Formats: sequence, C-alpha cells, structure tokens
Amino acid sequence: MITYKFSKTQNAEFSVVLRKRVNAFFNEAGLKKDANLEMLLKSLMALSMYLVPFGFILFAGISNVYILFSLFILMGFGKAFIGTSVMHDAVHGSYSKNNVLNNILALTAPMVGIDSTVWRLQHNVLHHTYTNIEHADEDISPRYVLRFSPHQQKRWFHRFQHLYVWFFYSISTLVWVVSKDYFKLFNYKKMGLIESGRPFRLRLLKTFLRKSAYLAVFLILPIYVLNVPAGLTLLMFVAMHCVTGLSLSLIFQSAHIIESSDFIEQKEELIEESWSAHQLRTTANFAPKSKILTWFSGGLNHQVEHHLFPNICHIHYPKISDIVKRTAAEFNLPYHVQESFHSAVFNHYKMLRQLGRA
Repeated sequence: MITYKFSKTQNAEFSVVLRKRVNAFFNEAGLKKDANLEMLLKSLMALSMYLVPFGFILFAGISNVYILFSLFILMGFGKAFIGTSVMHDAVHGSYSKNNVLNNILALTAPMVGIDSTVWRLQHNVLHHTYTNIEHADEDISPRYVLRFSPHQQKRWFHRFQHLYVWFFYSISTLVWVVSKDYFKLFNYKKMGLIESGRPFRLRLLKTFLRKSAYLAVFLILPIYVLNVPAGLTLLMFVAMHCVTGLSLSLIFQSAHIIESSDFIEQKEELIEESWSAHQLRTTANFAPKSKILTWFSGGLNHQVEHHLFPNICHIHYPKISDIVKRTAAEFNLPYHVQESFHSAVFNHYKMLRQLGRA
C-alpha cells in the first residue's frame, strides 16, 4: 500500500486562499458546484452520439460498408465523449450531490467496456493523489515498450517510442476491455485497495459479467445482425476503439507528460510540498479558450482546475480558471498552459522523444 504523505505546511496558505476564493465565487454567483442544465444537455448529446449510430447499425438494414464504418467511427467519438463528459464526472462524484444519481451514471462505464471500480482506483485514488510520482501514479507507470518518466529504465527501442506510441494509444481501450481491468483487479487486491476473499470474487464476477454483456451487445449482436462478413464487423469494432483510445490518450497524456511537468521519484514518506502545489507542478491546461474543445473534452483541457477541484463538475472549470491562475501567480507557483491542442500534442510528442533518447 502506498504511504506517501504531502506536507501540511509547505504552501498551505495557497490551498486555503484558493479554496476560499473559489467557494466565494460560487456563493456570490448563486451557482451550485454540480451539474446544471447545460451539463444535462451535454450528457444526452454524448449518449446519443454513441447509441443513435448503434441503433442505425442494428435496425436500419444498412449494407453499405462505408456507411457502416462511418457509424462505428462516430460511435468511437461518442464513446470518448461519454468517457470525458459523463462517466468521468459520475465516478468522481462531481456530477451530482446525490450519490445514487452518480452511481447510476457511472453505469456508463460498463456501457463503454470499462470497469468503474478499476477506473476509480487507478484514476481517482492513485493518479489524482500522486500525480507524476514514480511507483504511485499508474498513468505514468512503465509499459515496457513505453517510457513515461525520466526515472524509468530506458531500453534501446524507446528511441523510437515517439513514432510507435500512437499505435498503443489507439488500442488502449481495446486492451482495457479485454484484459487490463482483470490484471488491475488482482494488482489492487495485492495492494490492499480491494478486499480479498469473497468480496474480491464477487467483484471479479461482476466485472466478467459486465464485460461479457458489453461484448455481446456491441460486437456479437452486430456480427449476427449485419449482412457483412464477421471479420469485417470485427474490424469496424476495432476501428471504433482505435478512435476512442487515441482521443482519450491524447486528452489525458498531453496534460501531464510534457516538458513543463515535474516527474518525482519519491524516496521518503513525506513529500515536501502541499498537495495543491504539487498538482500545479505536474499538470497543464491546453487550449483553454477553445469552447469546442472544452465541450467535447469534458472540460479536461482545464486539467489544472480539474486536479485541484475534482469534486466540482467540469462544466464550471472555465469560470474558475482565472481565479486559479491569479492565485497561483500571487504565491509564485506555476500555472502551465499550452495555448492550443495541437501544441500540447506536439509538446507531448517531443517529451516522448526526449524520454526515449535522454
């Protein structure tokens, strides 16, 4: 079990002042921190982008391969949209103050083939707590073929990782559906994050049943219904996942594995920094002025605000970004921003190249 602890004194005043200012903003504006009507409309749009094309695939009697491929590709974007804009907030518990509603919306995770328990542990617990800390943040853990931190072993083929990484990003959600969640469940049991014995066996069974249902509905059923070869349907299913995997990987990785981010190899239990300041040193925003990207990325282009306030629904991040930026400047703390999405992706590309050669 990871036992790192953040300093309660270093930059403590920054954390207090920032939270007071953000809370004051919501109180003065008469806003709630959870979802609003705009968020509900976005959620319906995300679900529609995923389920409506699937309805056409199953019931419209389409046999044109190009149209079918286009519908599966659209589903891939819809799946990513659900991940960033519905599932992400629901599993964080920031969609609503009502945990029942959060749990209901968290069912969008198995709808896209992901186990919500594994996501909650890997993302909420480990990544958000120990961002970019070696051996703690699983988002930067070495994948053998990929080197995400200067503290990891470098192999000769990492020299080319900036070229082949896009393939692994593309298949990331497909691997997640088929195997990753199972490996993570066993790993988290060893770490003590999941209770062993009967609770673990029930968790494993629930994961298996949900993944089986996902594959039955979104792969086996189209194979049975569509008047095209099964191999072609499988190819379209894989293409859908490639779109989702690449989209999600670029959104999440471009916020942390870039040149401005700190990468920490922690030797002692106590981290000589406050948790809030640590988030500023390891996280970056991108294209914060792009309303389109803010809409479709679930506000994750405001990654700094998300890491500082994961309990606030992402629909509000643009409203509090100026407060965060101004407060960070007052306390001489960094506020990393890439002005566009393509500059963030290119910066991520350069960082991977540097990690593969340094």
